[in-house]
Amino acid sequence: MSYEILVGLHVLDDLKYENYRKAMKPILSDYQGGFGYDFKVSEVLISPDNNDINRVFTINFSSKNKMEGFFSDAQYLVVKEKYFVESVGSATIIASYEK
Repeated sequence: MSYEILVGLHVLDDLKYENYRKAMKPILSDYQGGFGYDFKVSEVLISPDNNDINRVFTINFSSKNKMEGFFSDAQYLVVKEKYFVESVGSATIIASYEK
């Protein structure tokens, strides 16, 4: 079974965020991960944690272990610090599930 996460972000800088995506994709691929759906949204009607969200996407992996490995990978953490931290105001894990 594969493992998927539904994520909502508040992207502050589209260009830096796209640079983050480009830089992390090869690492993501190494962990048998990829993006499914990806949306830019303009209005959130209900949000239990009151985080602003303007981007919603799914990210999937071949297993939960691969996902955990990806998010703790040293190369990924460098990319995250360089691009993600400045380009995203908040991140919300809406759901995670086996698929």
